[in-house]
Amino acid sequence: MFNSHYDCKLDPKGRLALPSKIKGAIPEANGSTLMLRMAEDRCLALYPLVEYRKLENQIKSLNINNPEQRALQRAFFNSVVDVELDSAGRILIPKQFQAYASLEKEVVVAGNGTRIEIWNPENHAKHVIPDPADLSALMEKYLS
Repeated sequence: MFNSHYDCKLDPKGRLALPSKIKGAIPEANGSTLMLRMAEDRCLALYPLVEYRKLENQIKSLNINNPEQRALQRAFFNSVVDVELDSAGRILIPKQFQAYASLEKEVVVAGNGTRIEIWNPENHAKHVIPDPADLSALMEKYLS
């Protein structure tokens, strides 16, 4: 389970050092390969393999003979790349993915349950609920 958020930096080569608490939450059985996806709201989603496989299996089970489902499969698989966690705990974010999410030097790494999100800080601020009362109201609406 991934939670919290961290202010991080991309190095000039596009490498991102994952915060130690995020790295520590990646299952040991995962190995060093993670899956990076161009996700909703112009962020990047980083998945341990076990979580990615669950999503991948759902996408693969769609009907390729249905044009809408085929388009979904195509879009999904064209927006995913595997990345390796190096010995220093960094991943290399491809340039195309950096551009998609408008990533520059400063980035936000946010845990979101079963995945890790990587954001441009300004964009992240637009997509979080800053007021605890608003959060409570949404929790009441959807969780009660």
